[in-house]
Amino acid sequence: MKKYKVWTVLTITFSWLLLTSQVSAGSLPEFTELVSENAAAVVNISTTKNEKKREMPRLPPGIKIPEGAPFNDLFKHFFDGPNQNPEPFEANSLGSGFVLSSDGYILTNHHVIKDADEIIVRFSDRNEFEAKVLGSDERSDIALLKVEATGLKAVKLGDSTASKVGEWVLAIGSPFGFDHSATAGIISALGRSLPDDSYVPFIQTDVAINPGNSGGPLFNLKGEVIGINSQIYSRTGGFMGLSFAIPMDVVMNVVDQIKSQGYVSRGWLGVVIQDVTRELAESFGLDKPQGALVSRVLAESPAAKAGFEAGDVILTFGGKRVAKSSDLPPIVGRTEISKTISVEVMRNNKIKIIQVIIEELPEDEVIIKTGENAGRLIDERLAIEVTDLDDKQRKQFAILEGGVLVANIKQGSASSSGMRRGDVITNINGQYVKNAKQFLDMAKELPINRAIPVLVQRGKDAIFLAIKIETDG
Repeated sequence: MKKYKVWTVLTITFSWLLLTSQVSAGSLPEFTELVSENAAAVVNISTTKNEKKREMPRLPPGIKIPEGAPFNDLFKHFFDGPNQNPEPFEANSLGSGFVLSSDGYILTNHHVIKDADEIIVRFSDRNEFEAKVLGSDERSDIALLKVEATGLKAVKLGDSTASKVGEWVLAIGSPFGFDHSATAGIISALGRSLPDDSYVPFIQTDVAINPGNSGGPLFNLKGEVIGINSQIYSRTGGFMGLSFAIPMDVVMNVVDQIKSQGYVSRGWLGVVIQDVTRELAESFGLDKPQGALVSRVLAESPAAKAGFEAGDVILTFGGKRVAKSSDLPPIVGRTEISKTISVEVMRNNKIKIIQVIIEELPEDEVIIKTGENAGRLIDERLAIEVTDLDDKQRKQFAILEGGVLVANIKQGSASSSGMRRGDVITNINGQYVKNAKQFLDMAKELPINRAIPVLVQRGKDAIFLAIKIETDG
C-alpha cells in the first residue's frame, strides 16, 4: 500500500509539472511565421558621404624644426606630414528600413541618411537599388525614400494608438551590419517624451536594439508595423534594456505631409511649459498634479494673441486631456495650421476657456545668457540676495521691464524650492515683480507654511517654483 501511494503521488506530481510546463510554454509567443512573412519587406540601408580629410597644421612662417631636436620625427609628422593637400574620402554608415508600398516607397530614420551623397538599399534576396530622398524631417527623425522598383513585398501597417504596455513586439534590422536580425520583447511604456524630441510620444520597449537597427520596423503579434526603431538609452553605446520607437500614427502624418507638400509643418502655440508638482498643484488650487503649467508666453505668439498668461495650467487642448506637460507638444504639433482650438485652463482657481488660432512652428529661438549686477538687497526669510537688472541684462534675458536677478542664494526656503543664483524672478504669488525694493516688500507679506508660486527665468527658459516659508526666523 505504501509503495502504491508513493507511485500515485509521484505520478500526479509529474503530470502537474508537465501540464504547468506546457501551459507556460504555450503562453509564449511564436515569432517564426511573423519573421518569415515580413523579412523580405525589411531592408539594409548603407550610405556614403564624401568628405575631405582635415588639413594638417602648419608651422608659423619662419619657424623650422631643428635637426636632432627632441621628438623631431613626431613634430615633422604632425606639422609637415604628407596630408597638406587632402584628398576626399568616403564615410560610410549602416541602418535599416522597410518597404512602405510595393511601388518602391521606403521608410527609415532621418539620422540614418542625413547628409548622405549616396544611399543604397539592399533587400533580403541581395538585390540592391540606389534610393533618392523624397523628404526628411529632423524633428521626428523620419525619412521617406524611393527606389525604382515595383512588385516589392510591403509591410502591413498597424494602429499604434491601440498598443498596450506589456504587449509583445518584435524588431527586424541590421544591428552592427548583421542583416535581418530579429529581436523580441514587450512594450515597456507609451507616450515617452525624450530630451530634444518633444514632438514625438515614443513607444518604449525592452527589445534589443543596437547601432544598425535604426530605421527598422517594430511589429506587433499580428505582423503589423506599429513603430520605427529610432534610438536607445545607453551609458555604454550598446543595448541596456531601453529602446524607443516612433509610433506609426506620427510617422504616417509626416509621410502624408512629405507626399502632399514636400515638407513637414507643425502647429505652434508659443508657450514655455513645465510639469505641475504636488507643491505647485497646491499653490495653484489644483486637487492633484495635472496639466501643463505655462511659465512663459512668447511675444507675438498665438498664445499671446489669444490672451494666455504665465501661471495658466492647461488641462485640455482641443478636447484632449493634458495629464502632464509632455502631452502638450505632440498634440499641438499635429494640430492643423490656422485652426481655432478651444483650450481649457485653470487660472486663479477658476476654469477658463481660451480660443486660440494655431500657427506654424517657427525656427528655434536663440539661447539667452545670464549676467550679474551690484547693489544687492537681502531677504532673510527667503535667504537670497536680489538686484535690479541693467540694460545689458535685460537684452540678454529679453525682459523689457521688471524682474530681479538672484545675485546670491543661501540654504533656505528659496534654495529648497530649486531656485538658483542667476535666476530672474518675474512674478511672485501672482503679482509681477517691478524692482528689487518692491520684491522685498512683497516677500515680507508671504504667508508661512503655504506653497507660493514664483516664476523665474533661467537662461532661455521660464519655470515656476513652489516656495514654502516654514518659519519667520
